[in-house]
Amino acid sequence: MFRIGGFLPLSLCDFPGRVAAVVFTRGCNFRCPFCHNGHLLAGEGTDDLAEAAVLERLADLSPRLQGVVVTGGEPTLQPELPRFIRALRARRLLVKLDTNGSRPGVLESLLGAHLLDFVAMDIKAPWARYPVLTGAPCDVGALQRSVALIAASGLPHQFRTTRVASLLTDDDCAAITRQVPSGSPHVFQPFLPEHALDPVLRRMGNVPDAP
Repeated sequence: MFRIGGFLPLSLCDFPGRVAAVVFTRGCNFRCPFCHNGHLLAGEGTDDLAEAAVLERLADLSPRLQGVVVTGGEPTLQPELPRFIRALRARRLLVKLDTNGSRPGVLESLLGAHLLDFVAMDIKAPWARYPVLTGAPCDVGALQRSVALIAASGLPHQFRTTRVASLLTDDDCAAITRQVPSGSPHVFQPFLPEHALDPVLRRMGNVPDAP
């Protein structure tokens, strides 16, 4: 079963240059304190959306859509992810994958099968500080492998970092920038505190973008 925790019919900002729908998968192996999709972190949910209903809705929207963003949660935890993406591509929809990079084997398989058109990966911290920013043990080698796979894929891609002033210093941000392969796009995203997983962070205001 492909677990879908949310669906956005139309977006103009989630798939660069494309009008897209967004499919939110359920379940994540990280517990980032600044996560704004905390309701999707658990692998089980009573309010899951039926895959058939989502595909039917996409068919209805197809005259206006160019692609679908598969995000989460963490989509690569879903065993049925390749099958679901094939269903999207059968409907002539481009596919953008958002990932935390923790499962490079899945990513390599998707890239090898030519199932993706755009990949975005979050680089959350300097490698040494990953457990703090993700709230979970991390295989840094796996993350680095994902970065290398994406950078060498030949696909449009983007690395991105949510900058939370209380969690990342200027030196941390400089270290993150150095972790990005030369020639790969990287952006710092503003922190949106309203729905942060950590209640303490919810009381913070927005912080300025990174210089």
